[in-house]
Amino acid sequence: MSTAEESIPHGNQTAKAFTLTSALWFAVATTFGLIAATYLIAPEFLTNIEYIHFGRMRPMHVNAVLFGFATPGLLAAAFYYLPRLMKTQLYSEKLGVFSAVFWNLTVAAGTAGIALGHSQGREYAEFPWVVDIMVVISFSLVIINFLMTIRRRTEPILFVSIWYAAAAVVLTACGYCIGNVIWKPDTGALVGIPDAIILWFYGHNIFGLLLSPLGLAVAYYVLPIATRSPLYSHTLSLLGFWSLIIVYTHIGTHHLLQVPVPTWLKTIAIVDSVAMVIPVMVFLINIWYTVKGKLGDVHADIGAKFVFTGTIFYFFANIQGSMMALPDVQRITHFNNWVVGHAHIGVFAFSGVTALGGLYFILPRITGRPLHSLFLADLQYWLVLIGVTGFGIVLTIVGLIQGQAWYNGETLYRTLPEIQPYYVVRAALGALIVVGAYLGLYNILRSLYLNRGASA
Repeated sequence: MSTAEESIPHGNQTAKAFTLTSALWFAVATTFGLIAATYLIAPEFLTNIEYIHFGRMRPMHVNAVLFGFATPGLLAAAFYYLPRLMKTQLYSEKLGVFSAVFWNLTVAAGTAGIALGHSQGREYAEFPWVVDIMVVISFSLVIINFLMTIRRRTEPILFVSIWYAAAAVVLTACGYCIGNVIWKPDTGALVGIPDAIILWFYGHNIFGLLLSPLGLAVAYYVLPIATRSPLYSHTLSLLGFWSLIIVYTHIGTHHLLQVPVPTWLKTIAIVDSVAMVIPVMVFLINIWYTVKGKLGDVHADIGAKFVFTGTIFYFFANIQGSMMALPDVQRITHFNNWVVGHAHIGVFAFSGVTALGGLYFILPRITGRPLHSLFLADLQYWLVLIGVTGFGIVLTIVGLIQGQAWYNGETLYRTLPEIQPYYVVRAALGALIVVGAYLGLYNILRSLYLNRGASA
C-alpha cells in the first residue's frame, strides 16, 4: 500500500459490517443446506415441520448463499479496497453501515417469506415481491456509495477491480428488476416461454454479472499485494472485463435447449457458452502469471490462499459449464445432479471461497490486529476445500448415473437405490462445510470484536 493511501483515514465500519454479515449467513446458509441434504437420505426427516420441508429449505439455502454469504463477503472486500484504490475516503460510512443493516433485513425477510410459503416459485427469484423491492433498494444503496466514492477519487487511473465491482452492482440491480418482473407484483412472472427466457437471462447473470465480477475483482486486488508483484497485464485485465460483459450476458438460454425457444436464441446461448473460455482464460493467464514463482507467498497468506484456490475452481467451473451447454452433452447432464454439482463449484467453490479469502485478507487490515486464530482459519480452509471438492465429484457421478438411466429409459425407482450411498457421502461432506462455517463465524467474531492479540 502506498504512502498516499496510508495517509488517508479509513473508518472501515462498512467493511466490518459486511464481513460480519457474510460470516453469519454462511453459517445459516450451510445449515439450511445440510438439512436439505438430509431430506434426500431420509425423506421423513423433520417432515411434520412445514416451514422447513425440502420444497422451502432448498430455495432458502440457495438465496442465503447467494445474497447472504457470497455477495456480502465480496462486497466487504470491495468496501475495503475501493477507497484505497481511489485514494480517498468512502463516500459515506453511515450509508454503508445502513446498507449492511438493510441488506440483512432484506435477506432475513426473504428467507422468512419462503419459509412461510410466500414464494414466486422461480429459480433464484423465489423472494416475494416486497422483498424484491428491498433487494433493489439494497443494491441501490451500495451503488450510490460506490459511484460517489469513484467520483470523489484523487487517483486518475481506475484499477481493474473498480471496473468489475462497479459493473457488478449496477448491472445486477438492473438485471434483478427484469428477471423478477417487479412491474407485475401480483405474479412476479410473465407467461409461458417469454417468462422462461427472461428468468434464465437473470438466473445465469446473477452468477456471471454479480458473483463472477466481484470475485475476480477481489482476486485482482489480493493476489498482487500478497505476492508483492505487479499485475502481469493491465491490457489483459480490461480484455477479460469487456469479453465477460459481452459474452456472459447471453448464455442463460442454454438451460432451455429442450423447450420451444427460438433457435437463433439457443444458438447464441450455445456459442457464447463455449466462448466463455475467452474471458476466463484471459483472467487466469493474467492472474496466474502475476503470481508465477510466488506460490510460497500465496501459501503464507491465508486470505491469498483462499483466493488462489478460488481461481482454480473458476477454471473447472468454466470448462464444465462450456461443455455442458453443448446439446449432445446436455442430453445426459441436464435436469440432474450434474447441474447441482456445477452450481456448487461455481457459486461456492469459486465465489464463496474467494469471498472467504477476501474476508481473511482484509480482517487484520480493518481491525489493526492479527487474526484471532490463524489455525482456525487454516482448518476452515481445509474443511471447505475437502467438502466442496467432494461435492463436485459426488454430484457429478450421481448426475451421470441419473442422466444415463433416464436417457436409456430406465425407471426412476431403479435409480434411487444406486444413488442413495452418494447422497449419504454428500451429507457428510456438507457437515464438514457446516463445521467450517461455524468455526469461521467464531474466528471472525473474535477477530472483529474480542481479539486480544497485539496490535498489528
